[in-house]
Amino acid sequence: MLDTYPVVRPGPPRPSQILTPEPLGARTGLERFEVPGGGAWLIALGAGDRVSVVNLEGGQRVELIAADDQGRVDPGILGVAGNADAAGLIALLAEGRAAGLAGLRLGIERRGIKLAGARAVACFDSQSTAGDSQSFTATRDGVLIIAAPAAAMSPDAQDTATPIGVRVQRATLLGVKRYELPDPLANPVLDLRVKSATAESYFVKAGDYIQILDVDGRQCTDFQCFSARKLDKGIEHPLDVTTSRTLMGHAYSMPGLHAKYYDQDWLPLVEVIQDTVGRHDAFAMACAAKYYDEIGYPGHVNCSDNFNAALAPHGVTARPGWMAVNLFFNTAIDAHGVLIADEPWSRPGDYVLLRALTDLICVNSACPDDTSPANGWYLSDIHVRTYDGAENFQRSIAYRPTPTSEPVMTKETAFHARIAEKTRNLVEYKGYWLPQTYASNGAIEEYWACREKAVVLDLSPLRKFEVTGPDAEALLQYCLTRDVKKLSVGQVVYSAMCYEHGGMIDDGTLFRLGKDQFRWIGGDDYSGIWLREQAEKLGLKVMVRSSTDQLHNLAVQGPNSREIMKRMIWTAPHQPTIEELGWFRLTVGRLGGPNGAPVVVSRTGYTGELGFEVFCHPKDGAAVWDAVWENGADQGLRPMGLAALDMVRIEAGLIFAGYDFSDQTDPFEAGIGFTVPLKSKTDDFIGREALIRRKENPREKFVGLEIEAAVDVGHGDGIYLGRAQVGVVTSAVRSPLLGKNIALARVDLAHSEIGTAVEVGKLDRQQKRLPARIVGLSAYDPKKTRPQS
Repeated sequence: MLDTYPVVRPGPPRPSQILTPEPLGARTGLERFEVPGGGAWLIALGAGDRVSVVNLEGGQRVELIAADDQGRVDPGILGVAGNADAAGLIALLAEGRAAGLAGLRLGIERRGIKLAGARAVACFDSQSTAGDSQSFTATRDGVLIIAAPAAAMSPDAQDTATPIGVRVQRATLLGVKRYELPDPLANPVLDLRVKSATAESYFVKAGDYIQILDVDGRQCTDFQCFSARKLDKGIEHPLDVTTSRTLMGHAYSMPGLHAKYYDQDWLPLVEVIQDTVGRHDAFAMACAAKYYDEIGYPGHVNCSDNFNAALAPHGVTARPGWMAVNLFFNTAIDAHGVLIADEPWSRPGDYVLLRALTDLICVNSACPDDTSPANGWYLSDIHVRTYDGAENFQRSIAYRPTPTSEPVMTKETAFHARIAEKTRNLVEYKGYWLPQTYASNGAIEEYWACREKAVVLDLSPLRKFEVTGPDAEALLQYCLTRDVKKLSVGQVVYSAMCYEHGGMIDDGTLFRLGKDQFRWIGGDDYSGIWLREQAEKLGLKVMVRSSTDQLHNLAVQGPNSREIMKRMIWTAPHQPTIEELGWFRLTVGRLGGPNGAPVVVSRTGYTGELGFEVFCHPKDGAAVWDAVWENGADQGLRPMGLAALDMVRIEAGLIFAGYDFSDQTDPFEAGIGFTVPLKSKTDDFIGREALIRRKENPREKFVGLEIEAAVDVGHGDGIYLGRAQVGVVTSAVRSPLLGKNIALARVDLAHSEIGTAVEVGKLDRQQKRLPARIVGLSAYDPKKTRPQS
């Protein structure tokens, strides 16, 4: 009889398996912070909270200063006795170079914490290794300041400041006790809580700032505003998302060039100053009664009705559904034109900072949607603070180096103040503001200055890592494709870094500063993490520490660059002079003479021209910039932005991460097979077997392309023979030198011979084609005679 029943899966249902970088949030009680090297952070503690402090990269000293609710400093709050003073934190606050210290200073003042004579708990020292940690349990409520003090690093030294990780396991889970709001950015004019599933309206004066905070994380808010003066006249023109998207050329406004939101008359209402999330939407309306009615929830509370109630006192006519800026939402239009949604990206305390461009009546909701992932299936509050327009907040947007990283706000490079005098056309790149073009020149003039005279450009976002210790050479020999053992002190080599399957992690240059001292300079934060992971896995005695924030760099490029550098750089007798400096070599020097600012100069670049890169500590950035201009004024020197840089690097066949290569591309497919000496490098390295296999069985080749049409070609455009796609454009530009469109492309090996006629597909890739032909990879100086000159 039993065989008449179906076979069933035994046991109760299993929960969905969703992998996330770390189980942060309401249901775990785990919070995570990252204190930058040379910075500090303040967090609230409750009795029983467990705090773990982790030396993420090694070698970083930490000071912990605990205080009670009366502002009294007492290490006993951490259950230990103080073993040091707070000199490091005091010096950081006095110097004030690190971002975010102004807010910390305000938090200390608001709590009445006196640091003079305070006792701290010191953790770690210069010999601490990556991953070293110490843990403490709070004996009572209070606050904890975690400081990672550091002195300025000389460019030829490697005692860099590195980040500290902080994990807090709350004794009381969120839901019983909610997250504490972060300290205000300044003294608030307005402090307004928007309770869950409600909306609140408020007035903001022209020029004042509006900070909209996600209190507990993954809680969406709809934001809308009106010109108060228009409302006085009975004109109800709310912020219009379609107008804003059209004028800004962006799906949703963000700090930088695409910052503003407008009403239907093109009146600018607000601009975005800071955004700690970097991902919102402006595709859909605020939720309305009709939405819930049609999915089977009649009478469900909704943002549009809440807007109507909140705006009624201002004489605003009720609407069945409101257009709005959907902050902390995560919807998008997919490749098929369908509106899609997922859980928000925001975490507790994330915010957007706006600036009112006219007197405003504003309204914010705390979205009540519990029928979809829109609020992470957990409804919570929104908080609004406003600040006086006299405050000075830097434009910044969140940048997350890796999925497990804390977001980092956009920074200004050491040369920003000088650059900002010459252009306002700045774009965010890898967590920094860089110039796109300069107001007095433009990209074409900058391009020709590079080819014919000299240019200076800011390349500070390049990621730098100090690799030191007795096993430094062994680690790099194993992780890079180049033969590092052949590298002399003072030499630089260009290399690829690959995964086991042969796909590229990064490309970059390796500087040998000493027998066991190296500096890796690449484009990706993960390359340093990868090196550290491999060192730990292999048990090697080596430290890999980031120095990006300690070393900012200018590139001086072009035929006249040597003359400029020769005039401004002094070197000691044991270091090469600029005239003696060979291609892919470095020297240690000073500006102007033996007492000038210290610098490291390498004969490297990314333009295909003779050129140099100058590395300095950020405190000396203005001096380096001024020296370049002082010595280059009669050499035709021009500043150069990213637009012109793209022109010269594509003409020279130089590759760019994310465009010309990815983790699916091996060095041969990226056109840099010369970095993989499979026959001459006798030591094993990561990816070697895969690279041998891929070299012997190639599918695609990296080539140049000339397009016989003055029509823009872009990354991702397909390359066709008939109906069949045989390749893809990776980078493209209109070459001023050749007077035509050129591109870098990856094509099937069968169609990669120089001279092969192909077509670039536009529109639907079938109905509009651009004739093209395969050419050599470098359209300009293929033998690299100019940079070697």
